[in-house]
Amino acid sequence: MTYDDGMKVRREVLGDEHVDRAVESTTELTADFQDLITRYAWGEIWSRPGLDRRTRSAITLTALTALGHHHELAMHVRAARRNGLTVDEIKEVLLQAAIYCGVPAANRAFAIAQEVLEK
Repeated sequence: MTYDDGMKVRREVLGDEHVDRAVESTTELTADFQDLITRYAWGEIWSRPGLDRRTRSAITLTALTALGHHHELAMHVRAARRNGLTVDEIKEVLLQAAIYCGVPAANRAFAIAQEVLEK
């Protein structure tokens, strides 16, 4: 996959507004990192045929909940909706995460999801 292929998927999943902000805030320090995530996360992993984007979103919500990456979680709740997950499906993912990732982690994830979904 090329950088442009990765950028296309990144825009489809996260939306132009988010990607434009990330691109605009790229510095000399962060340019190689932006290139890395665009090529590999979006161009290689999110583009693989083995899982659809809905499933990838559900997995990502769980991983971000488990690791406490709240800023990324908000972004990926929005992405999950773009990828076709319903509010009820997001709720079910977070309930599943409560059992395997811990109630405190899921409690925070629900609060973030609620905030994002109300907008």
